[in-house]
Amino acid sequence: MSPFRFVQWISEGRPVIVYGDGRQSRDFTYVGDIARGTIAALKPVGYEVINLGSDQPVGLKDAIRLIERLVDREARVEFKPRHPADVMATWADISKAKRLLDWVPQTGFEEGLVKLVEWYRENREWAKDVKTG
Repeated sequence: MSPFRFVQWISEGRPVIVYGDGRQSRDFTYVGDIARGTIAALKPVGYEVINLGSDQPVGLKDAIRLIERLVDREARVEFKPRHPADVMATWADISKAKRLLDWVPQTGFEEGLVKLVEWYRENREWAKDVKTG
C-alpha cells in the first residue's frame, strides 16, 4: 500500500510521511505477482503456509527516490517517530512457493513502480482523492 500512497502524495505535492528514519526496508511485491501466486495456491497442496513476496527488500528512502524520479517531482518527506512494534526489515522466504507452486515473482520493483505511476497518471482524476492518510 505504501507505493500507492507515496506516488499519490508526491504527485499531488503532499507530504510523504515516513515513520522512522527511512532506512527500514520492505519486501514490496507487485500485485499481479500476488494474484498469480494466489491462483497457483488453488491447486491441492494440503494445508501449508506459503509466503509470497519479491524476495528482494528495498529501502524506503530508495523507494521514495525512485518515485521522485518517475513522477519528476521532489518529495516533501516528513519523518515521524518509528512505532516500537515496527520491524526494520521484511523479507519473504519464498522457497516453499517455488517448491510447491512453481511460483516466483516476475515483476521487479522498478518495473512495478513504472506500471503504478502509469496507472496513476491514467486514473489521476479520481485516484488523487483516494483517502490514504
